[in-house]
Amino acid sequence: MILDAHVHFWDPARLRYAWLDGLPSLRRAFTPAEYFATVGDRVDRVMFVEANCDAAENRDEVAFVERLAAADERIAAIVAYADMTDPHLGCALDALAQRPLVRGVRQNIQGNPAGFCLRPAFIAGVREVGRRGFTFDICVTHDQLGDALALVQACPDARFVLDHGGKPRIGGAMLESWSVGLSRLAECPNVCCKLSGLLTEADESHRTRDALLPFAECIVNCFGVDRLLFGSDWPLVTMAGGFDAWLALVEELVSACTPSERERFYGGTAAAVYGVPTWSSGS
Repeated sequence: MILDAHVHFWDPARLRYAWLDGLPSLRRAFTPAEYFATVGDRVDRVMFVEANCDAAENRDEVAFVERLAAADERIAAIVAYADMTDPHLGCALDALAQRPLVRGVRQNIQGNPAGFCLRPAFIAGVREVGRRGFTFDICVTHDQLGDALALVQACPDARFVLDHGGKPRIGGAMLESWSVGLSRLAECPNVCCKLSGLLTEADESHRTRDALLPFAECIVNCFGVDRLLFGSDWPLVTMAGGFDAWLALVEELVSACTPSERERFYGGTAAAVYGVPTWSSGS
């Protein structure tokens, strides 16, 4: 069974998501009921990852997902938003520590200028996240992998999870330059990586097996099965082929893995990294 380590739920009628204004197909509620109707009994549990609502509403987002989890115990954990440069970050992390489902923290680096995550205040914030026992999800684009590496090296005691393989631009001559940055980041033992999001990083003409497989294989080769986490990036994946198309590609990649390797990739590693209690359907 699968622990999907990267799922979003949102309802624009409840919280504000400015980035959805340019994506009318996603500017509606996406709920656990719709997700589980899509994946059926293939997915045992999910991890909710903050969905970039307005920063002032980040605590409301946690409360929103807690209500969803109270109605569906398959929501196993939350990666919540926190502002690394907030002068009151310690208090914010203390508040998150009182929410049992919160296991990690994320602040998007993508979309920000070079050096954004290397400011002293940001580095100090990530170190504080590590001291509090939370993971830090790194969400960067391919051109920011160098900054991500410098951040990780500045925070050796923190635990990191790289989202979406560093978001390569699928197509053209990107594979070689992105793979160099990815391999350097993978040399850091405190970094794991989500095999997720590649479909949405490709334009429509490159959402094919032949275009995607070299990038997915590179992620596997860099991190190895034991430091990989399966993620669907739902509902964004609905714009780019859907859950079934992504799972089919992933299944091809791990078809030669041993049963224990598959168990770790599809959930065991995510549970260990985020400290999610073991649980199975019907228990």
